[in-house]
Amino acid sequence: MTAPKQSPITRDDVIGLRGLRLPAPGLKALRRAGIYCQTAISIEFQQASQQYFIRGVESGGAVPRIGAYCGFLDSSSGSPTTTHPVNAIGVNGLHAALLSGALTRIQMFRSETAYELLITAHRLVPVEGKQRPSLHNSILFHGRHGTLDMELWGKDEHLRGMVSPVFYNKSGEQIAAPDQFHDAILRVTAAVCCCGCRHTHLLNSVGLVAGWR
Repeated sequence: MTAPKQSPITRDDVIGLRGLRLPAPGLKALRRAGIYCQTAISIEFQQASQQYFIRGVESGGAVPRIGAYCGFLDSSSGSPTTTHPVNAIGVNGLHAALLSGALTRIQMFRSETAYELLITAHRLVPVEGKQRPSLHNSILFHGRHGTLDMELWGKDEHLRGMVSPVFYNKSGEQIAAPDQFHDAILRVTAAVCCCGCRHTHLLNSVGLVAGWR
């Protein structure tokens, strides 16, 4: 009996799972600047609750010329969540981790005053005959051609948390992310302009206060 053919993995599938696929020059620039942005998510089993959770790590920061940040929102409905700081040496790296039954990832990349934004949803799906669930990922918004003609890392620093980039499609028409992410986009815009970042911008719980520098 011939096994059924599996559907090929599309570019959207890869982006939904792993986050923005930056070109080599962008990745090299982030490494040279010492900015570490972890977009990967994982399925973790928690012994205390005997449950599976999705784990995401808030991370990133900026220097004047470039910035990258990845944060997460808890989008579960009633399932217990865990938030804890992640000890990291230096700045513009790992800040905190969130474990939940469902997460929304918000990732932004900035080069000077050009921006790219990705919002993805992640949830656990039961698998028949298996205890471990699978991970379902979907793209909610992908803004590729964003502009914000302000130096939020410098002379316009006082406007952080109040402005965000405008995005356009290939035909030059303005596109907007879903309204429920308006505040989160303001925060992550501030994050990719936060030079020497040492704190979280999206997570806000006991001991983890969202930064607005």
